[in-house]
Amino acid sequence: MCLTALRELKARVLKLLKEDEEFRYAVAGLIGLEEVLKRLDRHEAELVRLREDMNRLREDMFEGFKRHDLEIAKLREDMNRLREDMVEGFRRHDAEIAELREDMIMGFKRHDEEIAKLREDMNRGFELVERHISALGARWGVMAESAFREGLKGLLERELGFRVEKWRAYDEAGLVFGYPSEVDLDVAVGDGRLILVEASSHVRASDVFQFKRKAELYREKTGREPDRLVVVAPYVDDKALEASKQLGVEVYTKV
Repeated sequence: MCLTALRELKARVLKLLKEDEEFRYAVAGLIGLEEVLKRLDRHEAELVRLREDMNRLREDMFEGFKRHDLEIAKLREDMNRLREDMVEGFRRHDAEIAELREDMIMGFKRHDEEIAKLREDMNRGFELVERHISALGARWGVMAESAFREGLKGLLERELGFRVEKWRAYDEAGLVFGYPSEVDLDVAVGDGRLILVEASSHVRASDVFQFKRKAELYREKTGREPDRLVVVAPYVDDKALEASKQLGVEVYTKV
């Protein structure tokens, strides 16, 4: 088609659009339909891309769930191993506790046996002291106090293996005699035990009370707790024996 004819066609179309309302609506409808078709084509393309994205998302989700399931399975295995390790650890711990308990029971049993043996040895020793005191009393009769103390000291050291020391302290408060004075005690030490000993040729109830106050002064001055309080004498009054029972003082004598 030549340029002149094209121009004439264009002029006729424009004239029809201006003058012919039906033609104008028909053209407008055609133009609108084409636009709709173009939009539908674009929407279709968008739907295709959206479907592809959804498919990729679904694949990614499936892959993620798969990894998640693997991680959960691995975590479950780790927890099971941890549970087994804990159960085994508790089992070993219980076995060790039971073994320790048995060792402690055996240790306490040995300790009790040793204490009982030591008590028997000491009782036999003091019985020996008692017999020697009786012999000394029968041999010497009424003896000097200092001589009796020296004989007892030698007996304890030689026969029982005790170390006998003389302890002296000043009683400022007058706890023992009721007025400030010098106080002395015989202290026997052996096998890790500490025994306060009062030796006299004749013990009265007042002597027992006095000895008890000496022991209290010793604790106050030294901070050490004696294991036993022992009075040895050839003769002890009946009231002194009763006082010794009340005050927890052991008496060794032979009347």
